[in-house]
Amino acid sequence: MIENDERYMQEALLEAHKSALIGEVPIGAVIVHNNEIIGRGHNLREHSQLAADHAEVMAISEANQKLHSWRLVDCTMYVTLEPCIMCSGAIINSRIDRVVFGARDPKAGAVATLYSLLNDPRLNHQVEVKEGVLATQAGKVLKDFFKAARKRNKLKKQHQIDKL
Repeated sequence: MIENDERYMQEALLEAHKSALIGEVPIGAVIVHNNEIIGRGHNLREHSQLAADHAEVMAISEANQKLHSWRLVDCTMYVTLEPCIMCSGAIINSRIDRVVFGARDPKAGAVATLYSLLNDPRLNHQVEVKEGVLATQAGKVLKDFFKAARKRNKLKKQHQIDKL
């Protein structure tokens, strides 16, 4: 199982890189059913200007279409960053059995950091969670992205000052 977790997390990282290439926050997700990837997603929120276009939601939508069902029973989601509240709700509502994530999200993590939504016994579905798979790589993709964004913003400000 550990080998598969790393293999599929690598696929999620490829999705994250797709986001970074188009200027989106680099988060990627894949959904696996019977050892086959049935859903892929990466952030598209800035491009689409749709608040729900997170990697997890995109992957869930593709998996729903592939299985012709809103229920994603016997599926595992691999996502590079700990899901937020919205994505955790989508995971619960789609009945995904297992979530494997890379890095924790100190600002919006709803699986282990700020909340534990996927394991809340008050809800009608609980999800098995495994965290920290390829966390260093997942964190590096995000850190590199935001470091470059800060550098771009600094250069942009400097250019505006120089124009004065």
